[in-house]
Amino acid sequence: MRRIVSQIFRQRPADTVTFAFLFFLIALTLFHYGIIPDASSLLILYSALVLAQMILIRFKNRSKFFGYLYDLVFPVLCVLLVFDSLGRIVHYVNPQDIDPVLIRLDNLIFGGDPAVMLEKIANPFLTDILEIAYATYYFMAISLGVVLLVHHKKEEFNRTIFLVLLCFYLSYLGYIIFPALGPRFAIDELKVIPLKGFLVAEPIQNFLNWLEGIKRDAFPSGHTAIASTVLYLSYKFEKKLFRILLPAVLALIFSTVYCRYHYVVDVLAGIILAVLTVLLGQWYYAWWSKIWARSDTAR
Repeated sequence: MRRIVSQIFRQRPADTVTFAFLFFLIALTLFHYGIIPDASSLLILYSALVLAQMILIRFKNRSKFFGYLYDLVFPVLCVLLVFDSLGRIVHYVNPQDIDPVLIRLDNLIFGGDPAVMLEKIANPFLTDILEIAYATYYFMAISLGVVLLVHHKKEEFNRTIFLVLLCFYLSYLGYIIFPALGPRFAIDELKVIPLKGFLVAEPIQNFLNWLEGIKRDAFPSGHTAIASTVLYLSYKFEKKLFRILLPAVLALIFSTVYCRYHYVVDVLAGIILAVLTVLLGQWYYAWWSKIWARSDTAR
């Protein structure tokens, strides 16, 4: 067992954090096996991802194709598949949604519901723009990774993918501990008018509702956390991309509340998560570099 743990920690930090979170999900599913209806298929999924990760680590240097799968394709697929699986596990592990608490906190901070307050500036043109801004989240991290690889900044890429994956997995842990539907599904309680766009708002809303489903993924705001982390990393490693991402990230963060995907406290928690990700991630990466960077399995 000690040898297995040692081998896991010898891998690049992005691999280690993925292994750690997959093993956590396997243990969580096994512990709640009797109450999770789809437990068997979840265990197969998580185990398959562990196996795929191990295979790619072994063959990553055999060809550019395997290197591409290892660096970009597998991390993206892993994040998407794990996120999708949360809809089959979170509510059974922790059935008490905290939306009423989040709504009360928003009311306490602002003296009313932010969604209701934002009705004063709502218009179809703004709604279209902010729905597009919200959807850019799905491309931000990938765009930074691709730019770093194209510019042959492999060390910066490895650090970036680790911090981004760490942020994703910490946000997923938050969904398990603090399940919340978010304003778009608690809309009746907020008593607000429907948001209407000119052309793209409704199709984007419908697509995201289909893509994300009900994951209880409101707290913390993963969109805010990931976008903020990517913005920080682009500032460090790709200044030109940072100047492009800055207005997009600001619009995205505002859109999370305007478009009723998140409460304001979700956004604040997302910013805190991004800060914790950078602080904890940089500390771990420095430790790993000092201990393992010269080993034959280090990047």
